[in-house]
Amino acid sequence: MTELRHLVSIDDLSLTEMQALFDAAKGFSEDLTAHSKLCPGRISASLFYEPSTRTRLSFESAMLRLGGGVITAADMRVSSASKGESLADTVRVVGGGYADVLVLRHPSEGAARLAAEFSPVPVINAGDGSHEHPTQTLCDLYSLWVERGRIEGLDVVLAGDLRYSRTIHSFAYALARFGANILCVPQGGFELPDYVMQRLREEFGVEPVRANASKMGELAAESDVIYMTPQKPHQLSLFTDAKGWNVSHVDAVYMTRPQTERYKAGEGEDLSYLQLGKSALAADSLRDAVVMHPLPRRDEISAEIDSDPRSIYFKQAARGVPIRMAILAALAGELPLLDSPPAAGMPTYPVLEGENPCPNPNCISNTETRHAVPRVALASRLPLRVQCAFCSQRLVVGAVGCLATRRHHEPGSPGLRRVRPEEMRFFLDAQTAERAGFPAAGEAHPV
Repeated sequence: MTELRHLVSIDDLSLTEMQALFDAAKGFSEDLTAHSKLCPGRISASLFYEPSTRTRLSFESAMLRLGGGVITAADMRVSSASKGESLADTVRVVGGGYADVLVLRHPSEGAARLAAEFSPVPVINAGDGSHEHPTQTLCDLYSLWVERGRIEGLDVVLAGDLRYSRTIHSFAYALARFGANILCVPQGGFELPDYVMQRLREEFGVEPVRANASKMGELAAESDVIYMTPQKPHQLSLFTDAKGWNVSHVDAVYMTRPQTERYKAGEGEDLSYLQLGKSALAADSLRDAVVMHPLPRRDEISAEIDSDPRSIYFKQAARGVPIRMAILAALAGELPLLDSPPAAGMPTYPVLEGENPCPNPNCISNTETRHAVPRVALASRLPLRVQCAFCSQRLVVGAVGCLATRRHHEPGSPGLRRVRPEEMRFFLDAQTAERAGFPAAGEAHPV
């Protein structure tokens, strides 16, 4: 029996698997009506706790074009969730006989990870809070690949609200994995979160440097532009002048709207947001750049450039159908595109004592406490980096216990290097470790 696969994060797919999905999507796109015999009898369930147009409809269109059926809960506020039913119970019920695949959108970060733990059928993350949106990322990568013929080595601008856009976060990780270069042009005050920057640096060898964006014209006039490349880590400073890395050519501009639904009280008031129009696109470095947007848009992309051949955001939306056809067919086991078993993820550990260590109030471990048992994940051994297993929030660890010796070490201590990952347990501080029966290394164990 094939091992159950989920698509919770873009990390759940290898580069080879992503390329296989792109190839399948390209084949589907040649005639969307010719594949109705691929998934007959299969049913996908749309469980949407947040509003959606493109994502929900493109998934439903994709399953129908594959010959399957769709059941939909487009507004979970009128479902049993309004009566207090937990997400874990919902996915167990719907996946227990109603549907063969669950497509989930939820406002809490890590919700899709929790759903995958309880669902008997594949779960597809259609967006969890400001965390990730892997199928939008696949659609974006696919569009870039179709337009440019490759992803490696491209120079891609990420512009606008980079802090709260889950699409941006997933896209940045995937671009780094493919070896593309990233130019961050953030709206002031809405830069990439520190945890995203840290992961790009530690896992992908990306070295951020200030960029000289004078050739980007209006688009970068009010922003501090950062250039990041996984190809020349630690060497960029050797080639930059006093103004920073020179930006002379851009392959794509990925624009995002202000994610006002995620703003805190008072945040973004009187915001003069970035805008891309004809005059901005006339900048020297942007003359050949395709313009992308996950939609919906507000005023950040002027309607005057809709007819510009460089604007591909409506093509991008349309390509969501064939790429999601490939995803659904693969997870349903009808197309042999995915490896089995899946690549092992980072190891996770229970929280032994004390309150939930995740400081993110919107993490599913804080919003659904009945079934989301708090856990931490070891993201990096050297240097030690620990994060919430659900929402990927960086955690501050004050002590690391060893199950073999029943002692705890400080995070930077030399003795910790001798502790195997499977023997580690993480604590907020030394006092919590000691209460759990892990005295400091070198001390006698209390009788």
